[in-house]
Amino acid sequence: MGCGILATYPQIAAIAGVQGLLVYGLSSSLPILLFGFFGPIIRKRCPEGFVLTEWARQRYGVVTGLYLSFFTIATMFLYMVGELSSLQMAITTLTGMDALPVMIIECVVTTIYTSWGGFHTSFVTDNIQGAMVFILLIVCSIAMGVNIDVDRSVVRESPLLHSSLLGWQLVYILPVAIATNDFFLSGFWLRTFASKTNKDLFIGTSIGTVVILIFLVVTGVTGLIATWTGLLDDGTDSSYAFFIVLLQLPNWVVGFVLVFIMLLSAAVFDSLQSAMVSSISNDVFRNQLRPIWARLIVVLVMIPTIVVALRAPNVLQIFLISDLISAAVVPSLMLGLWQRLYFISGVEVIVSGLGGILTVFIFGTIYLGSALEGAKLIILENGLYVDDWSAFGAFVAAPFGGLIFGAITLVIRLSVLKIYSMVTGAPFTALDKPVEAVSPFAHVDGPRDIEDSDRESENVERVEVKTDDWRSSKLGSLFFLQEPSTKTPL
Repeated sequence: MGCGILATYPQIAAIAGVQGLLVYGLSSSLPILLFGFFGPIIRKRCPEGFVLTEWARQRYGVVTGLYLSFFTIATMFLYMVGELSSLQMAITTLTGMDALPVMIIECVVTTIYTSWGGFHTSFVTDNIQGAMVFILLIVCSIAMGVNIDVDRSVVRESPLLHSSLLGWQLVYILPVAIATNDFFLSGFWLRTFASKTNKDLFIGTSIGTVVILIFLVVTGVTGLIATWTGLLDDGTDSSYAFFIVLLQLPNWVVGFVLVFIMLLSAAVFDSLQSAMVSSISNDVFRNQLRPIWARLIVVLVMIPTIVVALRAPNVLQIFLISDLISAAVVPSLMLGLWQRLYFISGVEVIVSGLGGILTVFIFGTIYLGSALEGAKLIILENGLYVDDWSAFGAFVAAPFGGLIFGAITLVIRLSVLKIYSMVTGAPFTALDKPVEAVSPFAHVDGPRDIEDSDRESENVERVEVKTDDWRSSKLGSLFFLQEPSTKTPL
């Protein structure tokens, strides 16, 4: 939780009211529980991995792994941009100073201490961040309660207390957008794989869900306060609501919050940096690149990150671009966890994701009346809070259009292989269930003694798997789950 939440949640409260705020808060916090559910499944099937892309590489092949890695790294880039853009907004609004030096300092400092301490440093800053969140919450709540006067008659008559069409649209849009996008965040997966047991993972995600929900909702209430007190004029950007309310408080509170905002931003930024280093090193270079070079690449990424952040028009729009892409890519990808759908290949996953984005363009072109507007809808140029069904339609088109493209691709692939089999007489193996390798160390409910595992594996009959399946060829390995030469059942 960086300073980006100080812009987006008050904004949605000021526009969509209590309904929108609660939907946004629940949609942001509840998906954390998904890691408690999917985490153990993926850890068991990919015990040597530590990010989702590693499982995708093993399940779907090299090309799909790189495909997912690209979107993962792009997502982290957008989150970095959003975080720096939010920091710029906070510094500029609260002090009137140029935020560029502060942005550069944050990039430099976080790069230095993450290079020195590695990803474990992010765990430490996360714990510090949790304490800072509670302190910030308490101080701001007390200060606003003492210094801000809200006319109760205005509150009773406010339309923000009632449901709205936008609020009901968000009931679908936000869960789809945020839940799928969380799967792109390598920082979450690194923590998922780092948990000692499934029980610890479940407890951690449960506590995190509650804490995040409370903090996000309380933060978003400042958008309601800014509206009810008249601090937000009709022409004022509602994403500044938190900072506008904060300026009504004593200077010492503003200074205190400003320091905490920078610390929160750094805590989030170092996690994104570490996750990007891990993704570049493991996913792209397969750990053949020295860590120092991977970090140097991330340092170079900081330059366009700062440039884009300075010119970014809206923090929420940055996140929405990533959300729409993930809504197209993730659904077909996660179907691979269902063992009955073992026949899905990387071809379907890639076509499904790209097809979902294409479906958004097609929908936008038809609904908005021009190809240009359809292209703009892919980046949600008009934002989320519009008076029509364009944003809602985009988030319907992305996942469902993607799944339709994937299904069509699957039918075409199986048909071609069947015809090829009939013509050449080669065996049709496209629907044969591959034998998955199961590691004797794939117990994620706690550390397991290696000697015990060795003793168990000594008495296990090893089954040789021989196949002429074209999936085992060099080309097939790019898109399909590979059958191992041996299988060691537990």
